[in-house]
Amino acid sequence: MATLAGGFGDPSVEVLTEAAAVFGLLASSARLHIMWALSQGESDVTHLADRVGGALPAVSQHLAKLKLAGLVRSRREGRRQIYYVDDPDIVTVVRVMVGQLTARTVPAAAHSAAALSF
Repeated sequence: MATLAGGFGDPSVEVLTEAAAVFGLLASSARLHIMWALSQGESDVTHLADRVGGALPAVSQHLAKLKLAGLVRSRREGRRQIYYVDDPDIVTVVRVMVGQLTARTVPAAAHSAAALSF
């Protein structure tokens, strides 16, 4: 592991491979939307499907992949399965990424609108 400026070293190949797999799962806009929704709080599949605008079977399949990867967990409440993100670091990554891109989009849109008004 090589040490870089600032005291940070290069991660192992195994860590990079695992990170790439997680980012690969989040590369789907549907799964990212589900993760965003779950980063705001737990939900059952019906409410998630309504929130993200997806078909119930498709959202269920996305949740199964996210659960298999360990990004999402679930528990049973009566007849419903409740999904949630148990890892605060994953919540942070999703919120930071979406938040940063939203912040970039808002000023760009405001700048474009101001340019059109001239």
